[in-house]
Amino acid sequence: MKNLSYQTLKETGYDGYLLESAPERVLQFGEGNFLRCFVDYFIDCMNEKAGFNTKAILVQPIPTPPGAIDMKQVLNEQEGLYTMYLRGFENGEKVNAKRVVSCVSRCLNVYTDYDAVMACADQPELRFIACNTTEAGIVYDPACRFEETPPSAYPAKLTQLLYRRFQKFGAEKGKGFVILSCELIDDNGKELERCVLKYAEQWGLGAAFTEWLRAENIFCSTLVDRIVTGYPRAEADAINAENGYVDRALDTGEVFGFWVIEGPQSLKDELPFEKAGLPVLITDNHKPYKQRKVRILNGAHTSMVLGAYLAGQDIVRDCMNDEVICGFMNKAIYDEIIPTLTLPREELLGFAHSVTERFKNPFIDHALLSIALNSTSKWKARVMPSLLAYVEQFHKLPQCLAVSLAFYAAFYKGVRLEDAGLIGVRGENEYTIQDDRAVLEFYAAHKDDDSAAYARAVLGNEAFWGRDLTAVPGLEDAVAGYLEQIRTEGAYAVMKSLL
Repeated sequence: MKNLSYQTLKETGYDGYLLESAPERVLQFGEGNFLRCFVDYFIDCMNEKAGFNTKAILVQPIPTPPGAIDMKQVLNEQEGLYTMYLRGFENGEKVNAKRVVSCVSRCLNVYTDYDAVMACADQPELRFIACNTTEAGIVYDPACRFEETPPSAYPAKLTQLLYRRFQKFGAEKGKGFVILSCELIDDNGKELERCVLKYAEQWGLGAAFTEWLRAENIFCSTLVDRIVTGYPRAEADAINAENGYVDRALDTGEVFGFWVIEGPQSLKDELPFEKAGLPVLITDNHKPYKQRKVRILNGAHTSMVLGAYLAGQDIVRDCMNDEVICGFMNKAIYDEIIPTLTLPREELLGFAHSVTERFKNPFIDHALLSIALNSTSKWKARVMPSLLAYVEQFHKLPQCLAVSLAFYAAFYKGVRLEDAGLIGVRGENEYTIQDDRAVLEFYAAHKDDDSAAYARAVLGNEAFWGRDLTAVPGLEDAVAGYLEQIRTEGAYAVMKSLL
């Protein structure tokens, strides 16, 4: 079979949407699976449905690791084309939707094509910069120097590019960028802007440049929400055979997708997401939507999975097919989490419904033990705020969320500490608990506590929770009681007793 290209698609009779040439108006730092299944997918849909007429230049922001696929080479050989599949449940129906994405013009690597990346700043039609350089990407490293080609930190690279733009078009209005930060950190756009401004000051790039940065560039904080499963290694040969071409950049993700962009309403005119019917919201405050995602989607995961694992389940989808476990999760979401949130109830209910469909995705085997990784910080960030807000609002304990703390503590009650982690026991089998070493050492030290002493030690550990949870009225006694019930009757019976 031939490799994917525009000519190959013509020869195979592909009749879907394609855009072979258009101005390069997007520069994207990140060529990985997520951005290609999220940002580039949205660009491609806007091209088709809203006349956006835009190509994106992808930039690999790190060197290619030894032995890894060189995505720059793959995408350039395929003329920027790749095939993606959105899979899952939508309105109760199984979906497996194929699309050949044609919005990518070329791919560069900032370490091997530094001059070419910087030269993109000279292109007058370039307007948007998207990035997802992982949570570790948006950092200020004072060791980075302006003369480096390139410096190690992404914000330093971006500062160089912006300064090149300023040198080329500085006096001209409208030549700044809309910068869409997709990293999974709080206020990602604001943090990126803060780093860039610090480099501008450190490198002595001048007051005029700093003023231009603030006046002509829009650093947007965004919330991204889509599970991207990436290259379907086990199915790739069969998919390529069905398509009639070889695509080494295949990409897969779930059907659900939602992007919240914090920025001025004028962006709606520049980015026609709404006209294309895409699930993208431009708002002056993205935080309520982040809270909704963290509390409902992530909170449902964290409050349910540890108990479900102790109850004998191994993957999320199977939990959704068990009426007791699914019932427990839904009771937590609808009765205890949603009442504490501020967005309109209809929006919250719609999002909660989508969560259940997403967890049932037949194409994703989401292992409970994978989600259980670092559950201490996860419970604190995802579940504790809902529990505390519920107590404050209703002056009583939310039962399911209190039980989730007991499930967490029971899951972490190991039998011995090893180099790989703390070893727990489920039935006749052992499992490995993975968390910060200090967390594991704490639990190893309390492995022989009875339920009451164990609950007191866990809830009273302010290093875990940032506060003493034994001060929450009734919580310590409730968790101790649930721990004893889990020990004698099992986690499944505890869930069932709450329904």
